[in-house]
Amino acid sequence: MNEQPRDDQPSDDQPRDDRPRDGQPGQPQPSAQPGSAPPQRAPRTRRPLTGRRIVRILAWTTLGVVLVCAALGGYLFWRLNHNIRTVNISAALGSDRPAASTKGAMNILVLGSDSRSGANGRLAGGATDGTARSDTAIIVHVNQSHSRADVVSIPRDTLVTRPSCTSTGATDRGAVLPAASGVMFNTAYEVGGPACAVKTVESMTDLRMDHFVEVDFAGFAKLIDSLGGVTVTTTVPIDDDLSGLHLAAGTHHLDGTDALAFVRTRHGVGDGSDLGRIELQQQMIRSIMTQAESLDLLGDPGKLYDIADTATSSLTTDSDLGSITSLISFAEALKGISAADVTSVTMPTMTAPSDPNRLVPLNPLVTELWTALAHDQAVPASVLNVQITNPADSTTPTPTPSARPSSTAPPTPSAAASGAGPVAGAGQE
Repeated sequence: MNEQPRDDQPSDDQPRDDRPRDGQPGQPQPSAQPGSAPPQRAPRTRRPLTGRRIVRILAWTTLGVVLVCAALGGYLFWRLNHNIRTVNISAALGSDRPAASTKGAMNILVLGSDSRSGANGRLAGGATDGTARSDTAIIVHVNQSHSRADVVSIPRDTLVTRPSCTSTGATDRGAVLPAASGVMFNTAYEVGGPACAVKTVESMTDLRMDHFVEVDFAGFAKLIDSLGGVTVTTTVPIDDDLSGLHLAAGTHHLDGTDALAFVRTRHGVGDGSDLGRIELQQQMIRSIMTQAESLDLLGDPGKLYDIADTATSSLTTDSDLGSITSLISFAEALKGISAADVTSVTMPTMTAPSDPNRLVPLNPLVTELWTALAHDQAVPASVLNVQITNPADSTTPTPTPSARPSSTAPPTPSAAASGAGPVAGAGQE
């Protein structure tokens, strides 16, 4: 859900107003203003996001949807079902894919699209030509016993080999695009849509993506507003004219527009790397879950339906997951996950030797990570040891070079572990 400039867009050095000028979706709660702490309310201490809390929120929400639909009629269930857009990934990719698990393990690819079409143009700025890239990409792996979930973010600036894909472009739709090496990961979605993004991830990881979920700029902002905003804390000031985010150090309650700016910002905080922005996105996920848990959704069916309507209207999924019934079944499958068994990491990378503004996978750590997931093992300590800090949290300790396992080949002198060097990924907004 981050902005990705095209060749015809302004560079990072050209100021741009990313804030919406009209049609801003939703409003913050009357008791809270964007960019400021809610009045007459002490900041809450946010508990860590855990597997059990995620499952409980999802279970409450899906149960509430069923109760509301039963009380108000089948039309609401029909509407929620038909809100969800679907893509038949299986038909598009055929049988030339990694084998699916036969023992219950699941991999879900979650994408954030930076489309400039429709309402997204007002929120994102830049060209409104209808093109899009997957600027947020997350693999959610649920192990075969449904007792653990691992969440892996893939940096958009990573140079990868994109497999042959079918074009979704306006001028060459349906044409077969040859494989390409040394291209940015997020361009797979741009040239071939969700099917090409899934195919690229499967080629990188040798893991089958059983499901696919996508949300765009406008959908994200509307979802935040339907929740009544979210609360975030930063221990350092954030000032980013490109994303439009300006926050003093402290706790703030954000509406949908400012929450979107928060997950897009990187120039105004930390070292400016895209990897720091991923950490902000992971903080936002925790904030969303905390806000959802604070709402009495079962006690307010109208509010519950508004949130469900907004959420389902914001989603594009694979055909197998694209119904309320399937989403409920998916929630049921997660009930065995315990609080201690959810791990979030970023795929280890280093600065690309060919371009200081790009990243490449850091081996052997990346191979160790995919192998662990394929065998339903925990994320290796070698991968955990090179995770970067959240740039909004100055109290978070930074991994030191000595924490890197001895089996890891050191990156080039200009690159830090996980690509956290001062210039890695700094050439894109």
